[in-house]
Parts: sequence; structure tokens; C-alpha cells
Amino acid sequence: MKNIVMFAGILLIAACQQSMPPESPASDSGKVFDVILTGGTVVDGLGTLKFRGDVGIKGERIVAVSSETLNADDAVVSVDVSGLIISPGFIDNHAHIQTTIHEHPLAENFTRQGITTIIASLHSGDQPWPLDAYASSLDVAPNVGFFAGHTWIRKQVLGLENRAPDHDELQAMRDLVEETMQQGALGLSTGLLYVPAYYAETEEVIELAKIAAQYGGIYVTHMRNEGTGLLDSVNETIRIATEADIPAHINHHKANGVGQWGSSVQSLALIDAAREAGIDITHDLYPYTASSTSSAILFPQWTLAGGPEEFAKRIADPEQLPLIREEMKRIFMQERTGDDLRRLQIRVLPSDESYNGKTLADMAADRGLPNNLETGIDLVIELQLKGGFSAIYHAMDEQDVIRIMTHPLAMIETDGDPVSYGEGFPHPRSYGAFPRVLARYVRELGVLTLEEAIKKMTSMPADQYNQPDRGRIVEGAFADLVVFDADTIQDEATYTDPHRYPTGIHHVMINGRFVIKSGALTGERPGMWIKGPARPERVTVPQ
Repeated sequence: MKNIVMFAGILLIAACQQSMPPESPASDSGKVFDVILTGGTVVDGLGTLKFRGDVGIKGERIVAVSSETLNADDAVVSVDVSGLIISPGFIDNHAHIQTTIHEHPLAENFTRQGITTIIASLHSGDQPWPLDAYASSLDVAPNVGFFAGHTWIRKQVLGLENRAPDHDELQAMRDLVEETMQQGALGLSTGLLYVPAYYAETEEVIELAKIAAQYGGIYVTHMRNEGTGLLDSVNETIRIATEADIPAHINHHKANGVGQWGSSVQSLALIDAAREAGIDITHDLYPYTASSTSSAILFPQWTLAGGPEEFAKRIADPEQLPLIREEMKRIFMQERTGDDLRRLQIRVLPSDESYNGKTLADMAADRGLPNNLETGIDLVIELQLKGGFSAIYHAMDEQDVIRIMTHPLAMIETDGDPVSYGEGFPHPRSYGAFPRVLARYVRELGVLTLEEAIKKMTSMPADQYNQPDRGRIVEGAFADLVVFDADTIQDEATYTDPHRYPTGIHHVMINGRFVIKSGALTGERPGMWIKGPARPERVTVPQ
């Protein structure tokens, strides 16, 4: 194995250097409660109809849920939340925090959305190694959970090579999955759209998923193709779940590309049929009609094998270039933004940051070029040769978003990045995904009830990750709570002005401590490591 990144030593030092948070009410005060939230409307996360209730917290747990008013004298702190919703804290099914959460310990762009737990299903990202050393060193606000990452594991063994592993290489990959599962991973995660995971045959993934399954893991995937190959990719996920005997979960389910609008009808039907056949498969989404990822997805994946130098050679080859351009036309037209370059918005262009936040059409206009497909392909090739870029792709239809969101097995995620306020040009989902569900799809469009939406954000993902003490407001559960105004909660981040926190969220508690109180950060870092397995272990395995 090569190039294994060692995180633990650096991060243990970083954790020790972080300042101590302010104290929360002491649980040894002699009072019945440390905190009472009184006068609110409880949405318990289980789908139960909302009710007027008080919630009492002692230490890190909820110890009372009462339709009667709790005695303020019994608490160190009593907070009047009349007119507001008391909900379980939101659980983000997928965000890109796996190796950087220590750099953003307050995770403000997440916690200000009401998110109290973040799951790092890695997809194309690296995993921390050793996982247990990294995770146990963290001193952060949210709870966090981690996966074994297929992309990272494949790179350790095969680099960026476009081939199948031999027997010994596959065993080395199995060993890394096993070690990561033993260290507390929730399961195996794949990003099959991206190099080098794209080069893996389905059989390779099945073999690795079998190891995760032995340790009670689940399989989470960014599927191989969310555009023209959407249905094939759902079927591939079902096959992996079936042959590896492992629960499967599809992150950010979408019908991507103007040529695919409406195909969520068929993709959801495949999920329903699999469930009827006894296969444990679920899915989630973010509530936007634009995705965000690197420019690499605009190229046929074989062109990226071997890294930038090999890519440049292929582009310079007069025999290969026409083939590449022809395939890029298909990708643009059927899987991405079509021939309107205004639909491709640059997030970060390292070779010329003056275009951050602008569209490919803006670049074309600056050069006196037409807004058409040929111009787009020329510009994207040029920029990829200079190191590439990340972009927002306006390529989805809201009816597909609604259809997927209202499916009974769908949950919510941000697919977001940990960001520092005002730095870079993030997708607005990093600031507003969860409030947007409540503002647009509950309050404005009415496609979900408040109780349905909260369940998708709380108890459903908690159960997915074997966390029966989270995601619900019941006595004995961890006090992960968010208090918000259902009439005013609103995502404020936009595609052109992304650094805007949502409004309408008053308080956020994690493990019984306020991380946001009366709209202000407290500096508390009560987050816990959400350890695997995500399901009970099926066999006795060596420890």
C-alpha cells in the first residue's frame, strides 16, 4: 500500500490547542433539570402529530416530555419557546467533513441549519487514517460518523490505474475495509461516478461490501451515473445490496441532465420493487435543482486515467481528441447542462479566480464567443488542462426533486462543505438545505407536512445508523434539539450570494448543551463520535 495519509498525530495536537468551551448548566446542581424548554410545540421526529409540550433536559439526555407545564423552579435554566417548534436535531446524511471537520470545529454553516449530527459518507473523498485516532481526537460541535471509503482504499492499492485488482490487490483492499470497520466505521461508501472508483467493476464493490456487511455495516453510494445511466445505476446498487447481503442507501438521488427529467418515476419504481423483494434500500436528496462537483465529470472517465499528464497527452492526440469531444457533447446534452452555458456556474477556478461565481457564458462573452456547445467544450478542455474547476450545474427539474422528496423512504442531506463565512463560492446547500425543506416544500408548496419533513430529517436517518437514542424527542434520548419558528424559517443562501445563514432558528442543543442560543453561537463543542456498526454484527469477527 502506498501514500497512506496519517492524520492522527497532527490532529491530537490540534485538539489540545483548541480553547475550552463555556460551561453549560451543571448537572450536579441538585435541580431536577438543567434546562427546560417551555411553552413550545413539540414535533417528536416519529411522525406523531405535533402537540404543545415542555421538554426537560438533564445532562446530555431528555428526561421529561410533558404536555403539562414543567416547574421552572426545578431547572437551572428555563427557556420560554412559546410559538416555536421544538424538534429533534437534524441529521445530515452526507457532507464533506471527513478529513476537515477539525478545521471548522463549530461547523457553523451546518449547526445554524439545525444540524446536530453529520454523516461523512465519503464518496470520492479520502477517509481519515487511522479512523479511530482521528475520530477520537475531535473536539467539535456536531456529532459525526464516518465510513470506509472505496475511493481512498482503491488509491492506496491501485492509484489511478484503470484496471481490475489482482487477487492480492483485492485482498489488500478487503483488509483496509476490515480495519476501518474494526475502528468504528458505519459501513462502506463508494463514489462510482469519479476516478478512480469509476474503474471498478461491480464485482469489486460487492467483494468489499461483503466485508462491511460482516461487521454490521451498510453500503452508501454516489451512484455510477445519475443521468443517462440512472436506472442502470440503481440496478447496480440493488445488485450490490443483494449479492453482498448488505443494506444499501443512495445519496443525493436525482435525475440529472435536461435529457433525464421525469426519469425519477422509473428510478423510484425500481427502489419500490427492490423493497417488495425484501432488499433493504433507502435514499436521500438535497432540495435544489442544481448539483455541484468538479469539472472532471464533463469528460469521459477513461480520459482521466493516470492523472493530468496522461489527460493532456490524450487531448493532444489528433485521433483521440475528436472522440473525446463527441463524448463530451453527449455528456453536456444528456447528463448535464445542455447547450446553454449559463447553466454552468463556476464555483472555484484556481487558474483565474476572477470567474468564481460567474458562468461559462460570462467567460465566453468576455472572449467574444457564442453561447453554444462547441464554445463550452473548448473552454472546459482549456480549463481542465490548467487544473480544472468546481462548478454548479443547473441541470435538474423541480418536479423530480418533489417526487423523490415525497417518497416514503427519502431522507435529507446537504451534500455540503464545511466553509468559513465569506470564503470561496459554495453551493447554497452548504448553508440552507434543511431550512429550505421547511420553508419551500412544507410552508410554501405544502408537498410535505411539518411532521413528515421532520421525520425524514431525524428519526429515519437515526435509525439508519443504529442510533435509537437520537432523532426523536422521547424520555431517555440524547438532547439533540432545534427550536425554530415554522412561520419564518427560511434559507437565505442563493447561487449568486451563497454566504448567508438561514433565519428563523432560535436555539440548537447537542447532547444537552446549547451550541446556538437565541441565535448566537455559544462556542460549545459537545459533539460525539457516532460509531459503527450501523446494523448488528452478523458473525463473530476478530477484534
